[in-house]
This record gives sequence, structure tokens and C-alpha cells, in this order.
Amino acid sequence: MVDLKRRFDVLVIGGGNAALCAAISARRSGASVLVLEGAPKFYRGGNTRHTRNMRCAHDAATDILTGPYTEEEFWQDLLLVTGGETDEELAKFMIRESKDILNWIVEQGVRWQPSLGGTLSLGRTNSFFLGGGRAMLNALYLTAEQLGVQITYDAEVADLHIEDGMFLAAHLKQPIDGVTEIRASALVAAAGGFEANIEWLKEYWGEAADNFLIRGTPYNRGSILKMLLAKGVQDIGDPTQCHAVAIDARAPKFDGGIITRHDSVVFGIVVNKHAQRFYDEGEDIWPKRYAIWGRLVAAQPDQIAYIIFDSAVVTSFMPTLFPPIAGGTIAELAGKLELDPVALEKTITDFNAAVQPGTFDHTILDDCRTEGITPQKTHWARKIEAAPYLAYPVRPGITFTYLGTRVNKQSRMLMKDGKPSANMFAAGEIMAGNVLGKGYAAGIGMTIGSVFGRVAGREAARNAKN
Repeated sequence: MVDLKRRFDVLVIGGGNAALCAAISARRSGASVLVLEGAPKFYRGGNTRHTRNMRCAHDAATDILTGPYTEEEFWQDLLLVTGGETDEELAKFMIRESKDILNWIVEQGVRWQPSLGGTLSLGRTNSFFLGGGRAMLNALYLTAEQLGVQITYDAEVADLHIEDGMFLAAHLKQPIDGVTEIRASALVAAAGGFEANIEWLKEYWGEAADNFLIRGTPYNRGSILKMLLAKGVQDIGDPTQCHAVAIDARAPKFDGGIITRHDSVVFGIVVNKHAQRFYDEGEDIWPKRYAIWGRLVAAQPDQIAYIIFDSAVVTSFMPTLFPPIAGGTIAELAGKLELDPVALEKTITDFNAAVQPGTFDHTILDDCRTEGITPQKTHWARKIEAAPYLAYPVRPGITFTYLGTRVNKQSRMLMKDGKPSANMFAAGEIMAGNVLGKGYAAGIGMTIGSVFGRVAGREAARNAKN
């Protein structure tokens, strides 16, 4: 039984990777720690439940990674996907700290599996959790509990008592064992973004947000973030920027997870409801580009698009939860997709005519390209001509939002006057906008959570002790 009437050294709000890394780090630093998870126990863990890998710098190949991934290469990849919209000092700090996370996370009970090949192209850069994100979470929760971290579920916070940049108490929405006020010497906010709050999304996206699917937890409604910003914490990030991928339009509104994602874009073309292509499907290696497709589809009419490919490539990418829609002819496929058959036939005919001879290799930026059409497909362009013809309908799948709290290298929140908070820290998606101004590369979200979670917990414990 958790004694919620006592005063804790560190209060962690949230229950995912960042929160658990913070809780474990604080506890290992000698602090008493309480974790408040707003979700029920079965749904604990936020978006971490749906993850599978983490991107960390390392100097040499290991049992689980096929080669080195230097700090400089990581930095260049981050620069590429963000277009330079990142806090360089914080980003380089994160990359440097990530080298140690590979071992530290194992010390907390998490296990890695051998590297994966195929179209993911991540065997050298990303480490994969044995059993996926839920197994990783279970390991972290077990370690936290064994260390004496106290954990309470269904513990939604209704308000934060903050005065002059100092956290004093959290107020629960519903009493737990008769207690509504939780007191602690330091706060770590690790409660995610606001992607599950459709009304908040509509403030920036308008009615289009009604057509967004939330591939992560329905519990990330941004309530903690909103409270912090309202009480003087400085914000960071564009509220329209987010980790958004193209996921199957047949997926549930919330919690569809990684299995609703499609990795088939580079093997075909993508058209909108008017059967028109709208972006280069072969711009770059897929893990560096998959997270732009949610925003691209969001900008299309009715926020819907269709990945079109043929039977020659059907075994070339990761299998999906929903089967492709098939047609013996382009016209038949168009009918099933409710697209104009004449328009779709013209789009594919024009595309096929523009494909140039080349040597196909999905692992590199090959020379298979188009000429004479707009948009061009710069790599992996092959004719769509082997019946049956196949398609996946896709919509924007929002993973997490980038609007968050500004922090320094101690994960300490900065107030609107520029001064560090007296005792408030943040980790994970709630502060990801410091590193991710826009764009995404596979596994960086987990890196942000683990690195800044570990730092936030350590610094919060030190703060509480002092």
C-alpha cells in the first residue's frame, strides 16, 4: 500500500520510458520516489508500449549492432531531419549521453535482440528491444518496484501548485485512499504531449484534425503540459509539428500502434483522393523519411491518400495488420478505392513512362529514378505493371506532438523569465521539442526519453537532498 500522505523527495508524473528512467535514476541516487500514472495499470506506459527500438551513438559494432554510429553521424542525421531546427547544445548533449544509455538501460533489466535487416535499414544505428516496448516497460517497472519506487495507477492530476517557479504539490482529480494532495520536494514531468486531445489539435489544424488517427495512447491529452505553461514555464516548439506517419486508414482512432504503419511507400507511388501524386516517394532512406508522410497526407484533401504498388514487390516490406486492397486492373483497383479510374490510369501510365533504367537496391540511394514528371521519384523507381495491383489507404497517424517545456542540460524547466525552475524537471515527449524542432528519425523519441529521464531523475534527487 502506497502512503500518499507522506512527503516524497521526487514526484514523477507519467508512466512511460522517460518517467521510469527518471524514477529509477532518482531512486538510485537515494531519493524516495512516487510515480503517478494517469492510466490504468494495463495501459501503463504511454507510447512506450508501441515502440521497438532506440537510436544511440556507439563507436564500434556490438553483439546487437552491425557497425559504428558516431556522435558526428548521429548529429548530421538529426540536422538533416530537423532542417537545423534543434537546440544544438542540448542535442549534442543527448547524443553524447546516448552512448552510455546502451549499457545503462541493460543494467535496469532491459534486453536487446540481434540487429534486424530488411527494409528498416537500422541494423547499424538502432538497438531493438527483445519483446518490444511492452517488454522493455515491464522490465523497467520491475526494477523500479524492486528498488522501492512507489507507483500509483489511475492517478490523474487535476492541478499543480506552483509558486514563483517552485513546485509545491499535485492535486489528484479523484481521491486515492482519501488523499487528493501529493507533496514532494521535486517534480519530474514526463506525461507526454497532447496528441490525444483532438480539440487542442484543432486549435492549430482546424477541422482537418478530426481525420487524424492517434497511433499511440489515448491518455496523452496534454493536461500536465497545459498546466505547466499556464503557470509560468517557458514553452518550446511549433504546436503544429509532431511525429506523424502515414498509417492505415482502417486503424482505430487511438492506440493502433506500430503495426498500423506502412513501410511500402518507397516500393510504389502515393496518390491523393484525386489520384494525383504529391511528393517524391524515393527522397531518402526510409527511416529518415517515414515520419514526414503523416504531415504530407494531412495536407491533402480530406486527409486521405493511397499507397499504390504491384504484386512484384508485395514481399519486399514489413507485413502489415490490414491486407492490401487488390484489383486485377488499375480501373478495378480505382473502383475499390473510390478514385477516378481514368485519373489513376493516367497517373500510373505517366509514372511508368518516366521510369529510367537502373539497378534497384533498397538499402542505398540507388539510380532507379524518373525523368520528366513532377514530382520526380529520385530513387527506387520501378514500373507498376504486374497484376494484381495493390493499395493501402492511409491517414495521418500522430505519435506525439513537439510543443513542450523548455529545459536545460540538467533537464530543469526554464521559466518564462529565462530563469531555471527551483525544483521542476521534465523528460520525454513533454520536452522533445527542444531537440526536435521538426522531422524525425527512427528511435530518437526513445533516446530523448531515456537520456533526459535519467538526467532528470538524478538532478531532481540532488535538488531534493539539497
